[in-house]
Order: sequence, then C-alpha cells, then structure tokens
Amino acid sequence: MKMKSDPNIAQAADLVAQTLRGEQDAPVVRGFFHEPTFTASYVVHDPATKSAAIIDSVLDFDQPSGRTATEFADQMIAYIREGGLEVDFILETHAHADHLSAAPYLQGEVGGEIVIGREILTVQEVFGKVFNESAAFVRDGSQFDRLIEDGETLSLGELEFIALHVPGHTPADLAYVVGDAVFVGDTMFMPDYGTARADFPGGDARTLFRSIRRLMALPEDTRVFLCHDYKAPGRNKFVWETTIGAQRARNVHAHDGIDEDDFVAMRTARDATLGMPRLILPSIQINMRAGHLPEPEDNGTRYLKLPLNSL
Repeated sequence: MKMKSDPNIAQAADLVAQTLRGEQDAPVVRGFFHEPTFTASYVVHDPATKSAAIIDSVLDFDQPSGRTATEFADQMIAYIREGGLEVDFILETHAHADHLSAAPYLQGEVGGEIVIGREILTVQEVFGKVFNESAAFVRDGSQFDRLIEDGETLSLGELEFIALHVPGHTPADLAYVVGDAVFVGDTMFMPDYGTARADFPGGDARTLFRSIRRLMALPEDTRVFLCHDYKAPGRNKFVWETTIGAQRARNVHAHDGIDEDDFVAMRTARDATLGMPRLILPSIQINMRAGHLPEPEDNGTRYLKLPLNSL
C-alpha cells in the first residue's frame, strides 16, 4: 500500500536519522512496568543536560476498596532523584482507559508540565456526557498545562520531541518521537501480540491502521516503546521494547503487506469479542481531568460515578 508523503513523519524521521548518524545523543530510556495494569511507564532524559520527561505514569488504585497509592510512582521519583534529573514534561499519549494517571502527584514531587494532545477536548466532550458532568467540569483541556498539536515539538535539553497524532484507538492518541526512539502509546503492542482495540467512543479501525502505517514510515532502527504488554501465547515474560523493523516484518496484525480492508475486518471482529477494560470507568473520569481526582463533596470525601448500562 503506497502512503502519501507526510511532512511530520519526514521531520520525525530526520530526527531519528540524526541520532542514528551520531549527530545527537540518543535519549536514555528507563522503563517501569506496572503489572497490575500491564502498563509500561517511562522516564526519558537527555544525557547531556539531564533534562527529563515522564511518559504514561500510573497511580496505584485498588478498586474494591476505592483506595489510591503512590508506590509505583515513587519508584520513578527515586530514579529521577538518584540520577539528578530535571523533569520538564509529564507526557500522556492519551486518556487511558486501563489505569489512573499519577501526573499531578509526580508534578508535585518533581515538577514538569502535564502535556496531552489537543484532541483531549473530544474525549472530554464525549465522556463528560457519559458521566453527566456538571458545568464545573470544563471541556477546554485547561486541566492540563499544555495541549499540543500534530507535528508540534518540545525541547528536552539538547534533544527534541515531536508529537505525532495517531488516532484510531481513541481520537486523541499521540506518539512521541525523540532521537532514535518513539513512544507509541496504545497504537501497537509487541509484534507477537498485534495492535490496540478500536471500539471505544471515537475509535476507528481504519484510522488506526493508517496511524500505524504512519509510524512504520520511521527508520527501521527506531526503538519502539510500548504502553502495554500482556504476554503473547507462548511467551512467559513481559517485554515492552521493539523496533520499527520488527513491527514491519512481524506484527501479527499489521506487518508489511497487510491490506487495510483485511485489517479493518480483523480488528472489528476481534473487538466485538472484548469486554470493557476493568478500570475504564474510574480511569476515564480521572484521566480526562489530567489525573486530578474529582473535587470532594460536602462531607470531605471524593466520589467516582458508575454509570449503569451506558458502555
């Protein structure tokens, strides 16, 4: 399938090529895996300046008791402090449906702007209605410190992030390219596991396929860091790093040569068999607020809603 030239991909590919040619340092990437939600979170830093970004953080949440905790986020904080890193950004690839973001807690401990794609406004509008949010919940993205557009760049010391809009899983998904690395959120999983679902409100399998092909236009040596791993059949350990070349050659759902219509048919049929993520209702309520918990009611307690027969 021949794809049209994309100036943002060309820019991102050029950044990657510069790293591969040795013209800039590759970012240092440290992954942290939260097994209860199968989520990979990252601390990324520029080795020259120690400027850092946190990507897709997790707040521990015990649903039966309604209790939150910060044990997982504290591991990231310890790593940041031990390495003498300075956090500039706390990046979200999208409003996750399977875990709560720890962004506000991390910001309070180590600083950094909380950043997400501008299409979060679409998510806020859709789920603001699902949860019957009052006018107090504004749908303008102001809960975040910065909303970024497709192709926009963020400086990380001597390195540069470029944001790529890769909708399909949700309308608001972003991937972040920095140096020789790309953080793809939920667009793709390990090659032996395939691709993300596309049946959430605003999701679309055809759009997801095109977003994946957009990412696969990056150089084959690009390191790909995933947001989740669930262990494919026959694999007994969690892994969350691969390459664009491996995805193009072996991704079971979207390798080179897969037809778009075939992908859409496969993804649609597969999604029809999937139940809702276990934490979707608490996660979306929190994450569309940039990780902030709902305001306490007059008794001092915060509450999450559980809409019945809505999803």
